[in-house]
Amino acid sequence: MANQYHPFLLLSLLLPLLSIPSSSSSTFSHEHHQDHHHHPVLKSLHFSLYQHETINQTGYIIVNGVAGAGFGQTTSPFGTIIVFNDKLTTSKSSNSSVAGIAEGTSITSSINGLQGVSFAKITLKIKGHQGSISIVGGTNNVKPADHPVVGGTGDFLFVQGFVRSLPVELQGLRVVYKIEFNLYWPPYAAAVHGFK
Repeated sequence: MANQYHPFLLLSLLLPLLSIPSSSSSTFSHEHHQDHHHHPVLKSLHFSLYQHETINQTGYIIVNGVAGAGFGQTTSPFGTIIVFNDKLTTSKSSNSSVAGIAEGTSITSSINGLQGVSFAKITLKIKGHQGSISIVGGTNNVKPADHPVVGGTGDFLFVQGFVRSLPVELQGLRVVYKIEFNLYWPPYAAAVHGFK
């Protein structure tokens, strides 16, 4: 007996779906079309600072590496762990205005001693913005390297982008890197920060 009512039951379930007005379908399409042509403008911020690190003052070797290259101006043995708390200035001169602090660690990850994996929290107070960003990525001691931004706090909450590290001065106990910031806020960050 149940089999006799099966087609009727199926039809009664599908009938309400067939009676949906076609206007709701076109309304959705129209809204999607509008959104496609009215992209919100992404807020972005681009600037450069200089990271100053002095061996055994702002950067310390915590674990000595075990193999490969020896310690040099640009190299450290494989597995070396260095922690740092470096000031970021507005120009190459270490006496220029301090706009931030970079604190983190770098682990030598290549046998030639030139590359490592770095993790850093960069606290910034610049161009009307205050907060921190977190970066992670590979660092090359003698070539430019890009580090993705993986998070932020304060005015940098939800920020995305990357930070490029470029070696500037690698002689002596003090090393200097130019740090280029390329930061972008996604559209949903506007609700938190109040910008358009």
